[in-house]
Amino acid sequence: MMTTLAELQQLAYQALRQHGVTDAAAAACARVVVQAEACGLETHGMSRIPMYCDMLIQGRIDPAAVPRLLSGSTDGATALVDACGGLAYDACDLAIGRLMDLAERHGVAFAGIRNSSHVGALGLHLQPLAARGLVGLAFSNAPAVMPFWGGRTLALGTNPVAAIFPRRNGNPLLIDLSMTTVARGHILLAAQRNESIPEGWALDRNGCPTTNAKEALAGSLLPVGGAKGAMLALCFELLCSALTGSSLSFQADAFFAPHGNAPKIGQAFLALAPSRLAGEGVYHERVQAFLDHIAQDPEVRLPGARRESLRSLALTQGVQIRNDLLAKLQQLSGAPPTEGNP
Repeated sequence: MMTTLAELQQLAYQALRQHGVTDAAAAACARVVVQAEACGLETHGMSRIPMYCDMLIQGRIDPAAVPRLLSGSTDGATALVDACGGLAYDACDLAIGRLMDLAERHGVAFAGIRNSSHVGALGLHLQPLAARGLVGLAFSNAPAVMPFWGGRTLALGTNPVAAIFPRRNGNPLLIDLSMTTVARGHILLAAQRNESIPEGWALDRNGCPTTNAKEALAGSLLPVGGAKGAMLALCFELLCSALTGSSLSFQADAFFAPHGNAPKIGQAFLALAPSRLAGEGVYHERVQAFLDHIAQDPEVRLPGARRESLRSLALTQGVQIRNDLLAKLQQLSGAPPTEGNP
């Protein structure tokens, strides 16, 4: 069913508020999941709201949590935010806000988040940095879904990384990817729809390649790029856990199951000011020169171009939401069902 972004944002907000989430946390989460939906990121959009509500009901996320700034005076270039076991979204808002101020003061800054949860579409949290002319990097660890290279014991999460580069003319260049061949959300959606998955995405519980989505959820995912992807996942793991004091990936239970522990994972953000390095003029000239060069190949599509195209359409036309998901969101939010839905 076609639904406007405003309607979806209100549904997400009300669903979270109905489960006791604070106004600020519900608003921050609703804003980002709707942006993800608009960009065509179905796995990180509205489908996450029922998952969050399940975790709230089971006590895996604290609805009353208010993130706290533990450190981050203007004398230094680092900040640490405690999400206090709540949703990650308002904690990210707090961390990014502090990060921008520190980066503009010092040229470079780092902000970490501890005791956090699922962060959604990681790259979307970086948009305020680009709006201020800053280059941004983001990392997160996640519940373990893959073994370290050569092993069989689950050790590393999807551990996504994102980067944003502002442009003088045009939308920022946004890069966002996980360290597994595919985000686990794609496998979850396939399992819900009784669809198969491509070979090479995952292994079953016995360590054998599988195209069965449900077997893959009970097994493990494969790293992108083989051993090199596993090494990068390890780097991001330690940035997000060792530097922030958060849980390691293997200590956090899966997001997709309502039962389990509070994840208490971590996120890390880095910001750099071009004006304090080669200078804004040189920075923008180099970025545009590279993009112009690769644009000579008609087959090339810049990272984020498809998402931006979909977002532009969604702003005017709305987005298509599965009837079962829309009905679930209406139930969770206490809203009356849309005509045609049960």
